[in-house]
Amino acid sequence: MPGPWLVPSGGAGTRDDGDGRSLPDEEATRAVLVGLGSAEDEPGLDELERLASTDGVAVVGRLVQTRDRPDPATYLGSGKVTELAGMVQERSAALVIADGELTPGQVRNLEDRLGARVVDRTALILDIFAQHARSSEGKAQVELAQLAYQLPRLRGQGTELSRVGGGRTAGGAGIGVRGPGEQRLESERRHLRRRMTVLRRQVEETGKRRERTRSRRRRNQVPSVALTGYTNAGKSALLNRLTGADVLVQDALFATLDPTVRRTRTAGGREYTLTDTVGFVRHLPHQLVDAFRSTLEEVVDADLVLHVVDATAADAMAQVTTVRGVLYEIGARDKPELLAINKIDVAPPEWVAALRSAYPAAIPVSALTGEGIDDLRAAIDRALGRL
Repeated sequence: MPGPWLVPSGGAGTRDDGDGRSLPDEEATRAVLVGLGSAEDEPGLDELERLASTDGVAVVGRLVQTRDRPDPATYLGSGKVTELAGMVQERSAALVIADGELTPGQVRNLEDRLGARVVDRTALILDIFAQHARSSEGKAQVELAQLAYQLPRLRGQGTELSRVGGGRTAGGAGIGVRGPGEQRLESERRHLRRRMTVLRRQVEETGKRRERTRSRRRRNQVPSVALTGYTNAGKSALLNRLTGADVLVQDALFATLDPTVRRTRTAGGREYTLTDTVGFVRHLPHQLVDAFRSTLEEVVDADLVLHVVDATAADAMAQVTTVRGVLYEIGARDKPELLAINKIDVAPPEWVAALRSAYPAAIPVSALTGEGIDDLRAAIDRALGRL
């Protein structure tokens, strides 16, 4: 089931649709995906559907509108909103998920027109992270990202949270007539800001401890390699194969949130650390990048980035571009990079050939069968020897 942050609980066995109506759990997980672009862009909704599936949501429909930019009021144009409302009703959907970031006004207007809960891509990804966070560090980072997303979206609902008055008017008539809604809204904002301050301190302290550990490794002259790549590219499986570790491996998006560090040796006997890090995705929410900055510094401070590419992904080259964009954003663009084309045991041979042609220095491997692992170890040895 989706996390409670995405679909608020309406009581035992039910969920709230955002307007106070309780819905059965099985209905609350039915969703329609919407996006902007063209028919050629619809594969972008494939990833959104995988994200929804990871969060326990059953996708029952898709709607794509061809337009250059979102409608400022309703994201989709008026006619498409009417079509979407019919689809939501016909397919008993309780969720609409937009493949983009919505403004609070767009969410409110769409929910009024559709009679269903409306969330955007960012909210969906944050909800997935919240469900997968296991350590106290991961939970704090995810909560911080959620609050950073939620704070500018606080709004009054109905008369209880509406602004009745306030500010200075002629003769001071507005003084002292602030409505209970404004008081409650401001109180909620203060609460969120205080909680964010506590979480930032907690994350910063964890980051300092992590930096002290990295400093000890540098003093001991142990080079570090950071595994990075698109989510579900097989980074954890590759960590296990290279180090003999037993890290949890799942065929799911964002299965790894907490970094795992293991020591191992290259083919030539050179000792180094290998760190498994959180995977990336197209349009990774900036709130997550900010909140996970201390974790992502494992990549920034690494001596070598081992970039894992999923050969079974139809858009593998676009995924490489996405990952490199995030690395640029976090300050790791100048790090030496070694590409590993993973899952060659199940990928179409022509896709593997295309990737090898596009990235001639990449090493084709299978973390599952071990094919190409010796070549990868040798490549890591050579790369570390050049440092």
